[in-house]
Amino acid sequence: MAVKKTINIARELAEPFRVSNGGKFRLKDFDPGDTLGLTSEDKPRAKEALALGIETLAELQDKLYAQDHWGVLLIFQAMDAAGKDGAIKHVMSGVNPQGCEVNSFKAPSAEDLDHDYLWRCMKVLPNRGHIGIFNRSYYEETLVVRVHPEYLVKQKLPPKLVGKSIWQDRFQDIRGFERYLTRNGIIVRKFFLHVSKKEQKRRFLDRIENPEKNWKFSSTDVAEREHWDDYMAAYEDMIQNTATSDSPWYVVPADNKWFTRVVVAAAVIDALASLDLAYPKVGPDKLKELDAARRLLLSKK
Repeated sequence: MAVKKTINIARELAEPFRVSNGGKFRLKDFDPGDTLGLTSEDKPRAKEALALGIETLAELQDKLYAQDHWGVLLIFQAMDAAGKDGAIKHVMSGVNPQGCEVNSFKAPSAEDLDHDYLWRCMKVLPNRGHIGIFNRSYYEETLVVRVHPEYLVKQKLPPKLVGKSIWQDRFQDIRGFERYLTRNGIIVRKFFLHVSKKEQKRRFLDRIENPEKNWKFSSTDVAEREHWDDYMAAYEDMIQNTATSDSPWYVVPADNKWFTRVVVAAAVIDALASLDLAYPKVGPDKLKELDAARRLLLSKK
């Protein structure tokens, strides 16, 4: 009963941030500081809700693994310092590592560039019964490559394929790819952790001024801030063109990490709950085998 209640609450919590019709999406309609009216005084309750959500998520993942019919792909995209790593770490802390893989995609290698841009992601798609997490993904090809078109040169594409329609072509290919995954039992849920420019600046300064966080800082992150407006335009166009009912985006407010993690957990719980998961039922032959094993164990010390 508690699990059903948690699932219902999760669905209600995640719904305001779900985008399944990209044509109506405008980034300005989503506030990076939104907490659905909750304040810092509600943080303890939010942490309790996250802990309960993690328990529910672990139970659902166990059924996903046992049933072995569905796979789940979770994609995380964001500007630097939006909290992707922390969200993944906290939300997935209760799942069985045997049924969950995280892959991070940074600048493509020489081998990656000798293949199509989906190649490096396709080869690490989740197995049935597993949850796959992409920390950045093929969507970088419509974001950083769009903001820095000089990166297209390194991809060695035939010149006639690099035209004005290349971004729409990529959106079309991605929609087709995600539709293909969905039709083959791999559901896709995508998260854009929406941090404000002001909050990003505060976190960068914290990384510089706090010795324990110095390792997180990269000067290239600050350089990318110069392209903030270009990135926001690219994110908006990306979501407009790739948010569908089968593979929706969640535009998650990221200025308050405690709230971000609750929303991400809620959306993942909702996704797993939509699969009608259950432990496999055993047939008569298996029941006979179990009974024989039980009697054998009881007959010996």
